[in-house]
This record gives sequence, structure tokens and C-alpha cells, in this order.
Amino acid sequence: MNAKRNFQVGIDYQRDDRGENISYKNANYNELTAIYWAWKNLSDVDAIGLVHYQRFFFKPGCRKTIDNVIGQQDVDLLLKNHDVILPEKRNYFIESNYSHYVHAHHEEPLLKTRQILAERYPEYLEAYDVTMQSNKAHMFNMFVMKKPQFDAYATWLFDVLARLEPRIDVGTYSVQEARVYGYIAELLMDVWIETNNVNYAEIKWGVTGRKQTVSKVYDFLLRKFFQTNANLRKIHF
Repeated sequence: MNAKRNFQVGIDYQRDDRGENISYKNANYNELTAIYWAWKNLSDVDAIGLVHYQRFFFKPGCRKTIDNVIGQQDVDLLLKNHDVILPEKRNYFIESNYSHYVHAHHEEPLLKTRQILAERYPEYLEAYDVTMQSNKAHMFNMFVMKKPQFDAYATWLFDVLARLEPRIDVGTYSVQEARVYGYIAELLMDVWIETNNVNYAEIKWGVTGRKQTVSKVYDFLLRKFFQTNANLRKIHF
């Protein structure tokens, strides 16, 4: 899947600006524009999934190389007994999901999201609070879901985000922070999973290509202990 703003001639991927789409929101929604496109335009499929150009699901017990990325047979086997496939949870160890978020981003979107759930989806509030207090989460908007579960998830997610849009002014955010809806969606995954008691499998994930682990750890600790979030990029390490 190729976002319109990343389109290059000669790369023969499905674009997110064809059919019913929100491609024009990519600067704020990130990979969610691809999820939206799949939700609105794919019907005759059994399952839908999302990974990133460098972040993939890997086979167990194997090195994290492109040759060991899971394939169709691996997915089919997992979906025989589960409705959803998720990456192993990210563990932040020394802080909660909530504090990790606010050390890297504006707090307002989290507060507004909770308000929306209280008003529109109160049955999700308990899972939201538990997720915020936990130091682990299924991150990155990575998943494979059977089509019925995917449709239910997308219907809920995009309704919550549509209600969030008029409540925050991304015009005052930096380019990085303006990607807020993608960031919020990462934390909403577990809220949806836990509220609906979804049967899921966790598998190994990883990043191919060059990683800057030392730099990322440094930035993470700087945010945590010195409260410097305004000009630091979001870090996953």
C-alpha cells in the first residue's frame, strides 16, 4: 500500500487515494489511511493486515531478516485458532503507557479521547484506564485480523477519531505531533481488544535495516527524567 504523498513512479503498489479514501489526511493519520482504504474498498477477503516498510512480523526462533518474515501459510495457521494476530507487547518498564505518551506528545488528545469514550462508548472506559496505567501495549498499528473483526475494529476506531478531530487543533502542533491520530490509535488497539475479549495470538516483530538503539534509549530517558518532550521525536526502541 502506497500513501499518495509517498507515491513514486515505478513502484506498483495499491495507492490509498483510489476509491473511498482519506488519503488527504495522511499527514495526521499516518498508516491509518491505508487501514481506512482497506476497510472501505476490500470486501471479498478473509483477513486484512498491516505492517510497515521496515517493521514486520517474524517467524519464531528465527533471525529478524527479510527472509524470515511470516508468510501466507504462517498467517493461515495462526488464524485457524485466533481471530487476530498482534505483535508482542512493547514493554516500557519504568513508566506507564500514559506517562510514556505525555513525555513524547501533547497530553490533550489522550484527555479528549477519554471524554469521547465516556460520552459515546462508556463500556470501553475500564479498558482504556487499565491500558493507560499498564506499562505494556500492542503498539505500531500492526495486526492481521479476520474480516469481521477488522470491520468491527475499523468502524469503532474511525468513529472515535472522527469525534476527536474537532476537539484538538493540530494546526498548533509540529509536523511530527500532527500525526496524532496514528499515535492515539496505537493505544486504542488494546482498549478494543480487551473490551471485546478478542481471541488473539502474539508473535515476534522487529525492524529490518539500520537501527539507532543507543540514540533512541538516550532520548527515551531524557524525556522520562527531564520532561523534555516538545522537540523530541517519538521513540520506540
